[in-house]
Amino acid sequence: MGSRWYTEGPLRFGLGIENTFVPQGAPGQRPIDEYELTEHYRNWSGDLELAAGVGAEFLRWGIPWHRVNPAPGEWDWDWTDRVIGRMVELGIRPVIDLLHYGTPLWLEGQFAAADYPARVAEYAVTAAERYADLVTDYTPVNEPMIHVLFCGEYAYWPPYLEGAAGAARLSLAIADGFQRTQHGIREVLGERATFVHVDATMRYVGAIDAPEHRENAERLRHQAFLVEDLVTGRVDDRHPLLPMLRAHGADENLLAELRDRPALPDIMGVNYYPRHSTELFEAGVHHAGGFADPRPTRDDGLTGFAETLRTYAERYGAPVMVTETCVTGTAAERIEWLDSSVAEVHRLRADGLPVVGYTWWPLFDMYEWTYRHGTGSREEHRLPMGLFELVEGPDGLERRPTPVAEAFRLRADAAVRPA
Repeated sequence: MGSRWYTEGPLRFGLGIENTFVPQGAPGQRPIDEYELTEHYRNWSGDLELAAGVGAEFLRWGIPWHRVNPAPGEWDWDWTDRVIGRMVELGIRPVIDLLHYGTPLWLEGQFAAADYPARVAEYAVTAAERYADLVTDYTPVNEPMIHVLFCGEYAYWPPYLEGAAGAARLSLAIADGFQRTQHGIREVLGERATFVHVDATMRYVGAIDAPEHRENAERLRHQAFLVEDLVTGRVDDRHPLLPMLRAHGADENLLAELRDRPALPDIMGVNYYPRHSTELFEAGVHHAGGFADPRPTRDDGLTGFAETLRTYAERYGAPVMVTETCVTGTAAERIEWLDSSVAEVHRLRADGLPVVGYTWWPLFDMYEWTYRHGTGSREEHRLPMGLFELVEGPDGLERRPTPVAEAFRLRADAAVRPA
């Protein structure tokens, strides 16, 4: 199995380049292409050298589906060829995000299109065939439950479905495409393939047993795992959300197919942000959740971090990887979280938890998704998260190292060459 590189070696240190793509615009809504916003399309070579220079062994990096597949049956791999080739030349292992939200502009209905599952699998298999000699590690869908919430429950991104019916419909569609993607790649790469499933972690704490919150909190706690449960064949007659899926028209044949053809993770990726991953229910206070009326968050720090890693390892029976983490703040705050979270991973490994990788996200700053609904400059939406700061310069964005870059390099180097 290709996953042995992770499971039989030291703790692997990696980075990510933010690759959210929502290319569909609308009145009052700007398209989001993080590679364009961060000027990665132009600076890709230097960006890869930055990652190599701070000791990244692997890089979570996404293919822009909307660019490589500009029309049905048409492909343009020129830019992607150069990036992936250079990544491998630098000795960085690519972990390819195939779907980080956006679909091509020609796919009407996006994730709700009847042919979405077949189209996304076609794209994935085409990529796997093209890069079979260079890439073995794939994430079929990054954060599938965020896809469901943003596109299917909150009506925030295309196709703008809403409520429980939208969430049920998109959960099934995304799970179907996910399974087809993984099985198609497996046919191309065989046992060389490594599948890193990645989901956002959503924790719910506080007055979750209060009468006014109990039912909703229970639903949310199960829903956080829904797509991964569908993908791994866990949604059977005992699953607490099966009645919800059936109530909103789930196709029984599709439910059976999802159970009968599970796509299991070789590594289960956990995206955890201490300041955002835990939502707080308050007794006597009602928040609808989502964007219109968000619940407050609570920073549960290392406690939530360790609990989340254990939960995913136990639930899915696979080694776990920290696939995204950071805090948005000063360099000192970022270094403090880097130090404490890396130390916690080493402690968990010493206790026997199979944590195989640690990913700081992102390599350089990114732009908040609120840019899509804003009117101001991109700088107004910049999030100070990266090892390198993005600074507006006369010729475009400059990448300026922060103290976090050297701190990361030292920890990555120590993992490879322990004292």
